[in-house]
Amino acid sequence: MKQKSILITGSSSGIGYDAAQGLARAGWRVFATCRRESDCARLQAEGLESFQLDYADETSIAAAVDETLRRTGGTLDAVFNNGAYACPGAVEDLPRGALREIFETNLFGVHDLTRRVIPTMRAQGHGHIVNCSSVLGFTGLKWRGAYVATKFAMEGLSDVLRLEMADTRVRVVLIEPGPITSLIRQNSIPHFERWIDWRNSPRAEQYQSTLLKRLYESRGPDRWELPASAVTAVLLKALSTPDPRPRYRVTVPTHVMALMRRLLPGRALDTLLARI
Repeated sequence: MKQKSILITGSSSGIGYDAAQGLARAGWRVFATCRRESDCARLQAEGLESFQLDYADETSIAAAVDETLRRTGGTLDAVFNNGAYACPGAVEDLPRGALREIFETNLFGVHDLTRRVIPTMRAQGHGHIVNCSSVLGFTGLKWRGAYVATKFAMEGLSDVLRLEMADTRVRVVLIEPGPITSLIRQNSIPHFERWIDWRNSPRAEQYQSTLLKRLYESRGPDRWELPASAVTAVLLKALSTPDPRPRYRVTVPTHVMALMRRLLPGRALDTLLARI
């Protein structure tokens, strides 16, 4: 049986790193891409096939797809769109440039990569496109407006693509993790410092009492936090079937929030979310 292949983005740490290692152990041929060359070199030293892919750079995306198909001889069984970052801050303090930049990576780059692999999947008669969303892809929380916006948009685009690809054997799947052990908090700090002028915000006191503590103080894992391997297990499950579910939810908070959205009226849900 021919070894199955998958292209994974954001493989330097967290969910992407665990997925790359886990799928390689499961027998997949993994192309573990990262934004920085230094991270690619580290993964190569660990025995993974790794090269650069920067969602914000169209040339980088095209080169990564070309390199993948060159190595496989023109086939690709799956892509796991995992790379993303956060830019914390109140919505009223988010400059246009901050939103433009985060959408380039979290949505436009994902879309660009997906479009580039679909022709190969169509030609070979099968494929899995797995997009890593979040509980924040269907539930908004304070201070996370930029990230929430990109994940809501990813969910909508993925849903429409899934409907449109229903007449093919290309399957489109969303994974919706809740709190997962990763570096997303630490990695968001430079974006916060670049874009958010919190000292001159009407919410400066709220920043000091809430967001700054969350960003800069290491408090250990959240109560319901799971390791990245929980997402890898779900990814393997989705890839193992030719007819996966449209959505796979990971962690208790994600399941609870999905239930709350179905059961609670809008104002009651807002009251609940305002306390988080």
